[in-house]
Amino acid sequence: MEIREMRAFVTVADEGGLSAAARVMHISQSALSQTMRSLERQIGGQLLVRGPGGTHPTELGATLLDEARVLVERHDRLMSTLNRPAVPPERVRVGVPLELPPDLLPTAIAEVNATYPNTSVVLQHARSTAQLTALRAGELEVALVRDHPTDPSLDSVLAVEEAMGVVLTAARAEELADAGSVRLHRLRGMSWVSFARVDAPAWHDQVIATLRSHGVTDTYSASEEGRPVPREVKFAAVNGPRTFAFASPRWVDPLPDGLVWHPLAGDPLVRHTWAVWRADATERGLAALVAALDLTAR
Repeated sequence: MEIREMRAFVTVADEGGLSAAARVMHISQSALSQTMRSLERQIGGQLLVRGPGGTHPTELGATLLDEARVLVERHDRLMSTLNRPAVPPERVRVGVPLELPPDLLPTAIAEVNATYPNTSVVLQHARSTAQLTALRAGELEVALVRDHPTDPSLDSVLAVEEAMGVVLTAARAEELADAGSVRLHRLRGMSWVSFARVDAPAWHDQVIATLRSHGVTDTYSASEEGRPVPREVKFAAVNGPRTFAFASPRWVDPLPDGLVWHPLAGDPLVRHTWAVWRADATERGLAALVAALDLTAR
């Protein structure tokens, strides 16, 4: 069990429900639900029960709640002592790509703030290639990138794994979708609305190779002079029966009128986002942020 799980359980009990607790903790309700389920699996029993007046601890939960409060209070006192003004403030600069899951960074930053309140996390948008350059130059502490670096001077953890779906006009989707999904080869004769290759060369080449292996050879670049393609431009480019775009399911709500999203049958395209940092870094706030971003720990 981790202190963040204890803190989440205490907050749900105090607030009387997952929704209220998620707002207090500045995380999504789905992320909080996953934390509660993980905790119950570790404890081996149900900790919370929903009743007319809200969510209440079970008998097992009430037993854990008393101990969890003590642990959280002791942890906070310890961290407060360690993070007194004698400990210099720490800044963690993070590079952020387009189309990142909306709840990823708020959840991770909240966990860092709870443990290291004198650490500030500063976000700045940049493409993957530019982030790695800034990281090596000491202008970023963490890079969130779509191409996995092989540089031995850098460490990384997998932060996001997303099976990509396709965005089409509603009329075109009626022709192509089968049982709620679209097979990649059915996009033959259409053009992919692509991002600039300079954003993430390896991921771009992977998409191109996968499309060609299914007979889809046309590409429509929505990028001007290699600039990033924002949401508005990307979806506006899918304006007819011969164009399509790829997007993750957590990034398409809401879609413009007339467009729909469908998963790709068999998940032929899976986009990964890695959190990368310098291997010689020693900052505590950075380590806490990386731990919060690590997909295998969530």
